[in-house]
Amino acid sequence: MSLTKDELRASNAARQTEVEGRWSELLRPDHLAATVTLCLGVALFAFNEFLISTALPTAVEEFGGAALLSWAFTLYLVFAIVGGAVAANQKARFGARNTLIAAALVFVTGTVIATVATGMPQVLAGRLLQGLGEGIIAAVCYALIPELFPPRLVPKIFGAEAIVWATAAFAGPLISGLLTEYWSWRAAFFVNVPAAAMFLVLVGAIVRQPGQGGKKTTGSVPLLRLTAFGIGILLISVSNMAGNGYATAALLLMALAVFINTIHIDRRSPNAILPSGAFSVGRPLGTGLWLVLLMPLAQASGSVYLVYALQHLWGFSPTAAGFSSALMAMSWSATAILVASLRSHHLRVQLIWTGPLLLCLGLIGLTLAVGTGEHRLIFISQIAIGTGFGVCWGTLSQLLMDVSTIEERDKTSALLPTLQSAGYAIGAAVFGVTANALGFDEGASDPVMSAAMLGVFAIGCAIAAASLFFGARTLRLLRYAAPHGQAAEQISR
Repeated sequence: MSLTKDELRASNAARQTEVEGRWSELLRPDHLAATVTLCLGVALFAFNEFLISTALPTAVEEFGGAALLSWAFTLYLVFAIVGGAVAANQKARFGARNTLIAAALVFVTGTVIATVATGMPQVLAGRLLQGLGEGIIAAVCYALIPELFPPRLVPKIFGAEAIVWATAAFAGPLISGLLTEYWSWRAAFFVNVPAAAMFLVLVGAIVRQPGQGGKKTTGSVPLLRLTAFGIGILLISVSNMAGNGYATAALLLMALAVFINTIHIDRRSPNAILPSGAFSVGRPLGTGLWLVLLMPLAQASGSVYLVYALQHLWGFSPTAAGFSSALMAMSWSATAILVASLRSHHLRVQLIWTGPLLLCLGLIGLTLAVGTGEHRLIFISQIAIGTGFGVCWGTLSQLLMDVSTIEERDKTSALLPTLQSAGYAIGAAVFGVTANALGFDEGASDPVMSAAMLGVFAIGCAIAAASLFFGARTLRLLRYAAPHGQAAEQISR
C-alpha cells in the first residue's frame, strides 16, 4: 500500500529525530554492554585471523608438515562459511544467547586443542572448530545489530566495527609476532581464550533469550545443502593448490556447478538457507548481495599478490610492503567513521555506488602501477580501495537488513559476513588460476611476474566494474520502488 503525502511527511519527521544518533550514545549505560559485546565478537574473528596467520608458520616449523599449512587456513575458512550459513537457523531454533554461547564454547575448544597440539593433525582439528565457532559468532552478531540498537545508531555500530578491524590489522600481527618470538606460538593461540571468556560473560548478561512464545518456527537443519555449500567452498580452496591450470579450472567449474544447483534447490525449499530474492537482479536485496560478494572478490587481487609484488618487483622490505595493507585498513576505518557521522540516511544510501567506483579506480591504479613501474601509485590506489569499502559497506549492510522482511532479516544479516568470506575465498582461487596461467612462479623473472600481476589486476578491474553495475542498479531499484511505497521508508530515513 502506498504512503500518502501526510504519512510520508510524518514518517520523515519521525526519522529525522532518529538520524541524529551520536557516537557518545554507544557508550551510554543502556548501550555500552551491547556495543562491547558485538565489537568483541568481531574482534574475536579479526584478531584471530591476524594472530594465527603470524604464528602458524612457527608451529609448522616445530611439527613439520609444511604441506599442511594451507589446510590450516582452508579448513578454517570452509567451516567459518558453513557456520555462517547455519547461524540464522540455529538462532531461530535456540535463540541468540544459546547459539552464541555454544559457538563460543566450540571456538574455545578449538583454540585449546590447537594450543596444546603435539602435531599438525591436532592443529588442523583446532582450526576446524575455530572456524565453525567464529562463523556462527560473526553471523549472529550481525543479526543482533538491528535488535540491540535503534536505527539511528546502526551506522555508528558499523563504524565501531570498522575501528575494530583496523586495530586488529595493526595490532594483531605485532602482538602475535612478539608472543611467538619471545614466548611461544602457543601463547598467540591461547590469547583468544580470555577474550572468548569475556565474550561469554557479556552474552549471558545482555542477550535476552526469547520466551516460548517468542521463538520462531523453523525447520530442521538443512544438512545436505550445508554440506553442498561446504564442498563448493572446499573445491575453490583446493583449486588454488592444484598442480596445473587445467586441474584448477576443472575444480572451479565443479564448484560453480555445485553452487548453482544448491541455490536452485534452496529457493524451492520451505526451509531455505538464503532469504527469498537472494541474488535476483530485479530486487534491491538480490543486487545488494551481489555487491557484497563481488567487492571482496575483486579486492582479493590486491590482498593476495600486492605485498609479494612490492617485495619482488620493487625490493620493498616486508614491513614497508605490509604498510600498503595497513593503508587500506586505515582508509576503510576512517571513511566508515566519517560516513557513519552523516546525519542523513538518504545521503549515505546515495553514496553506496561510489564505493565500487573507488574500488574500480583503485584497481585500475594498481594495474597502471605494475605496467609503468610507478610504485607510488600503489599507495594511492590502496587508499582509494579502502575508502571505497568504508564509504559503502556499513550503509549497504544496514540497507539489506532494512529491505528484508522481518521474518527473513536474520537470514540476510547472517549472510553478510559469510558472503564476504566467500568472496575472498573465490577471489583467491580465481586470481591464483590467472597468475599461474601467466607464468607466476617463485623463480619467475621480473617481466613474467609483471605480466602475471597485470593479468590479475586487470581481471580485478573487470570484477569491480561488475560490482559498480550492481551498486548503481540497487539504487535504481530503490528509486523505482519508492513511489510505490515499497522502499520509501528506507530512502527517506
